[in-house]
Amino acid sequence: MRRLLTLLSAILCLGAAPAPVNITALLADAPAPSLAAYRLFKDRAGTEPNDGLTPYGLNTPLFSDYAEKQRYLYLPPGRTAHYRQKGVLDFPVGTTLVKTFAYPADLRSPIAAVRAIETRLLIRKKQGWEAQTYVWNSDQTSAVLKRAGARIPVQILGKDGQPLAIDYAVPNVNQCKECHSLGGVMTPIGPKARNLNGDYAYQAGLENQITHLQKTGLLVGAPALDKIPRTANWVDPTVPISDRGQAYLDANCGHCHNPRGAASNSGLFLTWETEKPSQRGIGKRPVAAGRGSGGLEVDIAPGHPEASILLYRMASQEPGVMMPELGRSLVHQEGLNLIREYLAKMQP
Repeated sequence: MRRLLTLLSAILCLGAAPAPVNITALLADAPAPSLAAYRLFKDRAGTEPNDGLTPYGLNTPLFSDYAEKQRYLYLPPGRTAHYRQKGVLDFPVGTTLVKTFAYPADLRSPIAAVRAIETRLLIRKKQGWEAQTYVWNSDQTSAVLKRAGARIPVQILGKDGQPLAIDYAVPNVNQCKECHSLGGVMTPIGPKARNLNGDYAYQAGLENQITHLQKTGLLVGAPALDKIPRTANWVDPTVPISDRGQAYLDANCGHCHNPRGAASNSGLFLTWETEKPSQRGIGKRPVAAGRGSGGLEVDIAPGHPEASILLYRMASQEPGVMMPELGRSLVHQEGLNLIREYLAKMQP
């Protein structure tokens, strides 16, 4: 009889809705030791988002050693984000930004044999944003908290079909704060209106993300789409190279190189909104010359990428020279080629 009752209970549970996202755990003072405690996903492998999570993408994302990224936005039931033209959207307490970093076995087949490496959370608590990082086990059945960071060797096939070894770095708490600091306060980087003002392939079809967030009641206060700024897609060949180059630098450098970022003392500001040529590095001498300059004189020499410190540092893998200094161990060859063309075509 007991076995029969157990079987009947299991059958009834097959049609039951999954338990909702654990908002209590998300807002707790201490982070959960395992990602599963938050119930952000329906499955143990973290591939099926729970109800209430909305996928999103960025027009131009940060390069992270060729990792594939899946992003989700969670807002507590009944809460909404408010539109801001500059900076990230105004998110309510309880908002959670979820980002999983993963690698396919072969970069030429990005959706086949994918292995998740880590899932990062940014949680909006009453006292501000908090970053948490969870590393997946080899069986892809659980992810555990790693506050001290980790180094994970990744062996895959590159876009040329050749073996590619990646020394993948999971950031520690201080490194998260360094990249996500704005005026000394932890903040998200990606979900700005201009980065979300683009189409996303939802299950129901292609739709502008701002429009989708409005239709689903997750965003209020946004003007018409033609009034919202838009970061360029760096890989879209129909977009002018000047816009694509600025978008790439904004995504990969602007979170530190801005007036309130970790590299504010450099005077080099690479955000999308920066207009003053000298602040963008054009003809600008570095604040502190050294081996990081490569013996070159200016950050950007218009028309001469080979004479530009910016390109020299992007092409380096040497600690203390390479830029960005966190988040990559490889040179992003496609990005380097883009910026080389961007600088070559730049008018003095």
